Parts: sequence; C-alpha cells; structure tokens
Amino acid sequence: MTPVHRARRRAVLRSLGAAAGLAALGGRAGAQVLTPAVQDLQPRPVDPDGLEARVVRVLPRYVPEQPVEGVISIWGHGNDKLPWMRPLVGLWEAGFKSFHPRIVTDYQMHGTSSGIPALFTGAGDLAILGEEILAPAAAAFERFKGYPPLGVEIATGSLDVRNFDYAQMFFVHRDNPLERATLAELDAMFGAEHRRGDRNIRRWGDLGLTGDWAARPITPYGWAIDDSFGTYLQQALLAGSHRWNCDLREYVHITRPDGAIYDHGQQILDALAKDPYGVAVSNIRYAGPQVKPLALAARREGPYVHASKQSLIDQTYPLARTIPAFVDRPPGAPVAPKAREFLRYLLSRDGQEMINRDGRYLPLSPATAARQLGRLA
Repeated sequence: MTPVHRARRRAVLRSLGAAAGLAALGGRAGAQVLTPAVQDLQPRPVDPDGLEARVVRVLPRYVPEQPVEGVISIWGHGNDKLPWMRPLVGLWEAGFKSFHPRIVTDYQMHGTSSGIPALFTGAGDLAILGEEILAPAAAAFERFKGYPPLGVEIATGSLDVRNFDYAQMFFVHRDNPLERATLAELDAMFGAEHRRGDRNIRRWGDLGLTGDWAARPITPYGWAIDDSFGTYLQQALLAGSHRWNCDLREYVHITRPDGAIYDHGQQILDALAKDPYGVAVSNIRYAGPQVKPLALAARREGPYVHASKQSLIDQTYPLARTIPAFVDRPPGAPVAPKAREFLRYLLSRDGQEMINRDGRYLPLSPATAARQLGRLA
C-alpha cells in the first residue's frame, strides 16, 4: 500500500468512526452544525462606513465604452439547489442592465466545473468560478482551442464565510510557543518534497523550539488531499507537489441523519485542540480558545501577516484567494464587446458595490482592480 493510499485509508476510517460517534451521541460537543442552504445563501450587507465600503469608494465609476445588446451567457459557481452566487450575479445583472437596457443575462450556474467547458464549447460568454482555475480545466481549454483562456480577478475571497473561498489559515495549539511560519516551513511540514526548502520538517525542534518541544513529532491536520482545498494547497503551498506528509490526518464533511453537517474545518480544529503537538490548516470561523492562528510570510525576512479582511483585500496575506472570471480570447484579438463591458462593470465602483451589498465575498483593492482592467486591453 502506497503512503497516499495509507493516508486515504486512515481518513476513511476516521470519518467512519466520527460518523458512528455522532450517530451514537446525537452530535458532538464542540461541533459546529451547519445547514448550508439556510446559513450560507443569505446576503450579508456590509457596514456602509466599514473597511469594504471605504475600499470601494476609491474606485472609479463605470463608464461604458460602447453600447452592447443581446444575450450574455454566464456559467459557473452554483447549482439549482445551492445557487451560491445567484444573489450576487442578480445584483450585477440589474446594475449592468441600467447602463445597457437591451442586454439580457442568461444565467447558467451549474457549478465551477461547468464554467470552462462552457467557454471552449461556445455555450457560454463568461465563466465565473468559485475558486482558482484547476490545472486540468485550463489544460482542457488549451487542448481544445490551442491557447489559454483569459482570466480576470473580479472579487476577493472571504475571510470566514463558508463556501465563499474563505481564507486558508494555519493553527497550532495554544500551548505551542510558535507564533509564525513561512510558506517554506509549512511546505516542509505538510509536504514530502520540500520544494520551497532544503529538507522536510518533522519535529518541533526543526523550527527552533527547545526543551520538551524539541524532540516531539509534528502531527499535521488538514483537508482531504483530493478536496478542492487540498488541490489549492498543492499549488499555492507545496509548489505543485502531489506528495504529502504521510502522517497528515485528513478530514471530510460528515453529514448527520438530519442533514446537518459536521464541517471538515471544525473537525480539524477540534482535533488540534486536543493535540499540543499538532499543526492544522482550517479557518478562523472554527477556532476556539484551545488553538491560535499563525502569522504567515512568503519569505523568512517577512513581513509576517495574519489573515484579515485588510490583508486579504490588499493581498499581503501570502495565501490570499481571489474569484476569477474567464473568457475565450484568441491571441491578438480583443475581448468580445459584451463580455468586455460586463467585466469592466464588475471591476468598477458600481460592480464592486454590489459585492458589498451581497456581503459574502470581499471587494478588490483599487490596485488589483486596475491591474485586472489592464488585462482587458
């Protein structure tokens, strides 16, 4: 049995054991019960004087460069039962139509995985994904068309809203003296190829901890490696490596008989709370008093930054995430007028105000919005 197979087998056994425990106990102390259709689909308008509003006020208003009309077909994140982006796309649709009254929006949100195929088959004008484009999707587009799709960032991932690309954060037990880590150190703890450094890190002494800590092995806790979050970390943290630390303890969502979910992020931090020698990737929404987040840096010299709305928007947090939209633009050709105008609207103050009205994603910073507008030139 390979190390990966062993890791997956451990994850399945843990999941089965946890599910049995939940069934027997009618729930687990400390577990956060989630009902996605109710909890995650409600807009959360931001404070009109808060950070997000102040960021957006700096952006220029949308001014059409040319009138457009007809149907614009949008594919991507969401489905019939859980239309994650439907409220936000509806706001964008209404706002854009106020400038272009003869435009009609064809909303075809069947999931992130539907977006890129819709582009290269010609079914869609625009694909809005719920996360960064996956390498297989990008490769499929390029094989079909002979060139890559054009991607434009249109929003910032949330700080702590489930299913809205929340920040991937790293935690240790509150008794652990470690306060910060570099991406190279995390790669060396969670991965097996240490592509960012010169060795794997398996004991706390390797990070400079002394005394009783020095000889203690590090136990990593995280998402299942075949989860989309795991795929993200393979690219953003492990520098493309598919080889994980064989001691990684993986977690998947557990669905109770009543339909409530014991979320994988909650399971991870519940486990870390009982293990002083663990390190975990999860999100602040699940954190209790027994765990603490680490400040992260892309380089040893810093800066070391905690995930916050500000550090995500300005992209100083090393693992900041953004929501992309993609279009089919052949090399040397302009973006099709309808898609170009719609993307210009999304990147304006008018479009980003709609993100704040919905309140689940974060807006782009003025600097990021300006860079993305440049991609449409």
